[in-house]
Amino acid sequence: MLSGKIAVVIGGHGGIGGAVADRFAAEGATVYATSRHAQEGEVDRGAGKLRARRVDAADLAALGAFFETVRHEVGRVDVLVVNAGMAEFATLDAISEDHFDRIFDLNVRALLFAARGATAIMPDGGSIVLVGSIAAAIGTKGYGVYGATKAAVRSFARTWANELASRNIRVNVVAPGPTDTAMMAAASEEVRATLSQLIPLGRMARAEEVASAALFLASDQSSFITGAELPVDGGMAQV
Repeated sequence: MLSGKIAVVIGGHGGIGGAVADRFAAEGATVYATSRHAQEGEVDRGAGKLRARRVDAADLAALGAFFETVRHEVGRVDVLVVNAGMAEFATLDAISEDHFDRIFDLNVRALLFAARGATAIMPDGGSIVLVGSIAAAIGTKGYGVYGATKAAVRSFARTWANELASRNIRVNVVAPGPTDTAMMAAASEEVRATLSQLIPLGRMARAEEVASAALFLASDQSSFITGAELPVDGGMAQV
């Protein structure tokens, strides 16, 4: 589905981002997967290649240098996925400036400049997939700042879909619910069971299921879809 494409996955190490990077490479793309924790290198993944790059997405100078490297090495970005993000618990009375700044810097500021960097070298007909969250639409206690960042992601997708339509660049959001990643594995069994009970399908998502949704939005299979949000939440925020 992505044969010959150049893809960039910001936040592409482990969890949802890692699953997206692996799936895109398996579908034939050359994938640049960034992370603060990446061990740089290149491996074959079936029909495609996975190139790990150590980049702190919140460091705008490092992010700009990364896109310049991509431009120099391959000349373009056909598909961008922005997954880098963080969440921390803090109720309104406990929110600090540092808490607010760190979450908005990574979840919103870095996402915006990643999109700007990619579209500067993206040919007409490209695709952008932003990883949002159903947290944008539900009021989870203690995660107000995180939810606000994901609402900003949803808003950016609408605006950029409109701005980039003349170049036939599509912009969409994949919005996971609770997903069984390493971060979630650190939660207690009680918390995991409580979350699962809130999901009509009775379980959390697998990272690979979110990756499948991202692949659909990135590929020509969704050629007439832009400005949309695709929830992957087992119905949690839908019914």
